[in-house]
Amino acid sequence: MKSLFRSMPVLAFGALLGASLTLGEGVLAGKNETETLPLEDLRTFTEIFAKIKNDYVEPIEDKALLENAIRGMLAGLDPHSAYLVPADYKELQAGTSGEFGGLGIEVGMEDGFVKVISPIDDTPAHRAGVKAGDLVIRLDDTPVKGMALSDAVKIMRGKPGTDIVLTIVRDGEDKPLKITITRDVIRVTSVKSELLDSGYGYVRISQFQSRTGDNLREALDKLEGSADGPLKGLVLDLRNNPGGVLSAAVSVSDAFLKDGIIVYTEGRLDDAKLKFNAKPTDILNGAPLVVLVNGGSASASEIVAGALQDHQRAIIMGQKTFGKGSVQTILPMDNGSALKLTTAKYYTPSGTSIQATGISPDIELENLKFDESDASASRRIKEADLARHLEGEGEKDGTKSTDKGKDAKADKSALPLAKRDYAIYEALNLLKGLAILQKHSS
Repeated sequence: MKSLFRSMPVLAFGALLGASLTLGEGVLAGKNETETLPLEDLRTFTEIFAKIKNDYVEPIEDKALLENAIRGMLAGLDPHSAYLVPADYKELQAGTSGEFGGLGIEVGMEDGFVKVISPIDDTPAHRAGVKAGDLVIRLDDTPVKGMALSDAVKIMRGKPGTDIVLTIVRDGEDKPLKITITRDVIRVTSVKSELLDSGYGYVRISQFQSRTGDNLREALDKLEGSADGPLKGLVLDLRNNPGGVLSAAVSVSDAFLKDGIIVYTEGRLDDAKLKFNAKPTDILNGAPLVVLVNGGSASASEIVAGALQDHQRAIIMGQKTFGKGSVQTILPMDNGSALKLTTAKYYTPSGTSIQATGISPDIELENLKFDESDASASRRIKEADLARHLEGEGEKDGTKSTDKGKDAKADKSALPLAKRDYAIYEALNLLKGLAILQKHSS
């Protein structure tokens, strides 16, 4: 995942990757320590290199062997570190700007298989029914086991309009699923918004891109215009948001906080130790905020949820998040390639590490769906429905039918939202309760 883009000093290992591969005494110099090169291990490396060059069934170029060695070094560290050849590096940069080619899924590796961290909204993978947590075991007829993540991604990318079949293992399914997806150019609109009810807004962030913070503020301005005034409350939807650019997560969090730490990072180098603080402006002016998360909410999404939760600025609702709390730094190389290297870990304002633990919601909410067959039961019988009931004052002056019309209209406005997305429906109900409490306490 793309979390942090900046330039940092890189330790050279020319003795290892020199053209002649000659070995000699040397050191890798850090800021606070000096370590001697592991000469025995390097001798083993050169011995294996020579054996492959001489004995492998087909001739292989030095460049290919060395690139494979670099990939192996990074793949052995953690699932998120990687070597990016120039083409991969360009694709990564395009992804953070909001347009790239492929299926529309954020992926990682787990037990040798490609794991879906999250499908991106309104993309071929999302429309085909791919879900967060799916394990991809085959790409068309090619087994994924043992394949490098970068190679799997290359297979999934392709010419728009062409199909690929993903064989997926999913929790709760007795056998693997085969899902056919048509490739397309992925254009990600990271921020979407709508007015759920009078004065209550909804903002969906599908991915954190370089302009997400600005887009959020523009969306809130439009919502306030539609509401003819300040919002009474907001639902911020971060479900299935795989993360993105760190600065965007900081900007989104800062929009709702007046002071204090948003997030900080800890790493071995001084450059990896960062701290981000909020500026004294809450764009909602203290109006209630509910944040929706689930198992597909990762990295930058967890930063936002953790910051707002620790500062008691929002109620976090949904399921426990993914737990991706490490920082990947993009280190450009002179040959146009780059290293995506894990250099630090994220910590919430209270000092809690996100890594492998995730953010626990304040209110657990399972993936429930509204059953339309129960809709008739949602409206209880009232006094006015009983035969020979005593007429009320409203009925006597002819307003009975109007009141019933209002009830029917209210029922219709609530039902589609509950049916379309039960979590948003519950979040809106919670927002209304919070707004009432806030009004009475002021």
